[in-house]
Amino acid sequence: MNGSNQDYFIGIDIGTSTVRCVVGMYDPNGSNMPSIIGHGQASNQGMRRGAVVHIDEVADAIVHAVTEAERISGMSIKRATVNVNGAHVSGLNSEGVIAISAANREITTEDRLRVEEAATIVSLPPNREIVQFFAKNYSLDGQRNIKDPVGMHGVRLEVDAHIVTASSPNLRNLDQALEKAEITPTHHTVSGLAAAEAVLTRQQKEAGTALIDIGAGTTNLIVFEDGEVQYVSVLPIGGQHITNDLAIGLKTDLDIAEAVKLEHASLRSGVKKTTATVKIGNKTHNFDFEEISMIVEARAEELLEYVDKELQKIKRSRKLPGGIVLTGGTSKLPGIDELAREKLQLPARIGKLHNIGGLADTVEDQAFVTVVGLMLLDMLLLPNLPPGAGNKTENARAFLDGMFHRFRR
Repeated sequence: MNGSNQDYFIGIDIGTSTVRCVVGMYDPNGSNMPSIIGHGQASNQGMRRGAVVHIDEVADAIVHAVTEAERISGMSIKRATVNVNGAHVSGLNSEGVIAISAANREITTEDRLRVEEAATIVSLPPNREIVQFFAKNYSLDGQRNIKDPVGMHGVRLEVDAHIVTASSPNLRNLDQALEKAEITPTHHTVSGLAAAEAVLTRQQKEAGTALIDIGAGTTNLIVFEDGEVQYVSVLPIGGQHITNDLAIGLKTDLDIAEAVKLEHASLRSGVKKTTATVKIGNKTHNFDFEEISMIVEARAEELLEYVDKELQKIKRSRKLPGGIVLTGGTSKLPGIDELAREKLQLPARIGKLHNIGGLADTVEDQAFVTVVGLMLLDMLLLPNLPPGAGNKTENARAFLDGMFHRFRR
């Protein structure tokens, strides 16, 4: 595949511990369902909490993940939609106001873009830049909560927006790693939005839902309401912190602590087990199961407390009818949905991929949710639909175009 071919779509998730790549296409049988035809992953040692700290190591991980995806799919990968992650990512609310000068006072697409441009004129430090812009709703002559003002008539148009910004040096480092790996980023997007595209339904986005994507070094929180992105936040805490806590609490090595986490960590109550045994090489290690549970639960509760504080900032704590949807590798921790239900006082469930065909069974692991979402966004945001793409795809794109109009390229 060359860089201009739009028959295939690629997402690359550059995570703290692992880089993943997924290749997809439209189902050749004409069902309009995205079909996965290739995937790859590689360990990443060049990042800390979602930020690049060693460009060459990140580039090597990208190359290995892409090479594996190329081998399975038979495609040559030169471009992809890529995620932006890390605690340096933050969101802020903004408003834009313009006057409609046309003689008939009809709102055009150009007017909508003008008011959005006005909302992006915010005072940012010189080391930060806008990554994404989300129009939450529009107001026209005092009439609020308008989804799309185009075609309406009025004099004063306003937009209530949420802007995601990130550290310019971190973005430069990410782009440099991609350049070394000979990958051109088609779009950059926050990890949480990609995960949401893979697992949330339109109904959940309308009702009011928070998606919590728990990775190795960071946790992405994205809140939807009325079908629009209301809030984006990245917390500098993830699964690696549980591993570190276990290594300290159990007085053992990190590789042993990781094995304990993967094989024995649980947040479910009533587990009848006293000893946890892991075998590393030829040596067997035994630990007290209750102690493991206490350590894991303490860190998981801390994470959920941080999430609740973020929800309190936007007055949505315990007030989301759609509840909580958990994704990411750390969401595989048994009982984490039950703990989230208890601590956040909201319905909570583990997110599941939907409407995906092809090799979907090979990427059903929660750790692949974000990269599948990046592939879907790559598919939906490219300018031309493939021949035979039906209304379902067009509707999906219309929804995305209405939700945000500009990506950092």
